[in-house]
Amino acid sequence: MCAELRSQGSRIRVKTPLVEIDGDEMTRVIWALIKERLIEPYVDVRLERYDLGLPERDRTDDQVTIRAAEAIKKHGVGVKCATITPNDDRVVEYKLKKAWPSPNATIRAILDGTVFRRPIVVRNVPPMVRSWVRPITIGRHAYGDLYKTVEMRIRQPGKVELVYTPADGSPEQRATVHDFKAAGIVRGAHNLDASIRSFARACIRYALSEREDLWFSSKDTIAKIYHGAFREIFRQEVEARKADLERAGITYTYMLIDDAVARVIRSSGGFLWACMNYDGDVMSDMIASGFGSLGLMTSVLVSPEGHFEYEAAHGTVQRHYYEYLKGRPTSTNSTATIFAWSGALGKRGELDGTPEVTALRPRAGGVGDRDHRVGHCDQGPGRDHRAAGPRARHHRGLHRRDRRAAGDPRRADGRSAVGARASWRICPSSSPASRAPIPSGWRAPRPPTRESR
Repeated sequence: MCAELRSQGSRIRVKTPLVEIDGDEMTRVIWALIKERLIEPYVDVRLERYDLGLPERDRTDDQVTIRAAEAIKKHGVGVKCATITPNDDRVVEYKLKKAWPSPNATIRAILDGTVFRRPIVVRNVPPMVRSWVRPITIGRHAYGDLYKTVEMRIRQPGKVELVYTPADGSPEQRATVHDFKAAGIVRGAHNLDASIRSFARACIRYALSEREDLWFSSKDTIAKIYHGAFREIFRQEVEARKADLERAGITYTYMLIDDAVARVIRSSGGFLWACMNYDGDVMSDMIASGFGSLGLMTSVLVSPEGHFEYEAAHGTVQRHYYEYLKGRPTSTNSTATIFAWSGALGKRGELDGTPEVTALRPRAGGVGDRDHRVGHCDQGPGRDHRAAGPRARHHRGLHRRDRRAAGDPRRADGRSAVGARASWRICPSSSPASRAPIPSGWRAPRPPTRESR
């Protein structure tokens, strides 16, 4: 259909603006390529763009991040490129005013959503965990905990207390955190019952829609009040939907996080694993790597009000970017970023009631179980790998070198170029590029053996 549209000089029109959030490093480079190659030729969409590249966040004192989140609340759907959360080294590298907070954490706090991450299953990238035969979805609570803490460096002896001062003037509540005899560190975390409850409800809705069993894990044996509150609220919400879950044949299981980790490795997959914020951050990377690559993982933030933010589940691919800046060839797995764009456009079409736009969304809720194959993906985010099936010669997709693209903030000459050395070959068969011809003489690499992986 896309080829026909292009030959006729027409494009699929999107009624409502889509919020575009640009990012950093190598993902910023491939972001521009995807827009130029896969979006702009085929889709007529108004993009409300916010640059969350580190230089712009520093220039605006991170206000651009808040504006981007508010824009998603206004328009309903956004698509986000990977961004840097700076540490001390990055502050020096980019000459920043300060180590700005995680833009993802800021956006999640404003939207108060749940992040669902699901592997993109492709035929010729078998799971590294042999028992996994069906996708495992991570439902990550996206508010509070480690990502909204208050920290303090203790330099000398003294007592740290946790103090609650009621707004109605009733007596304070105090608890001693630690009586320091020497230097140390302290951190305070919080969460909200309303946010935990919306997280539980979102996970139940997702499990029902996908007909998948629901797990929830925490460490309430240690954090009896904090984690215990999560467990109790989840229990209440599951009990409220018990009849619906039973009709759908869905079971709910609570377990300690260490037990869950052991069980997930032995499982065959096919369930939703609801995790607290930090656990979800870590376990989603483990699940992605176990299914093949961090570059093969979808991610969508869903707010209680029905706002959606789509992104790739990996980082900015820093190592590739440094190679790119040196003019050396790189090959970055762009699959998850392509899925972020197509997922956001499809959701936009669903909300607008435009079937032709909805059709842009990948099948099976963002998982190309049998419709997508990766033709060549060296050095994907998280690990180096090559993946190509024996039928790779039949693939259709993007095979591109030496292409210019806008938005690289750190080229010394100020030019907007994808370094003439950037190389990426991603072959989702349902993408607009699926009808692009294969370059003459190109041959798929030999599939890796288990030993070579």
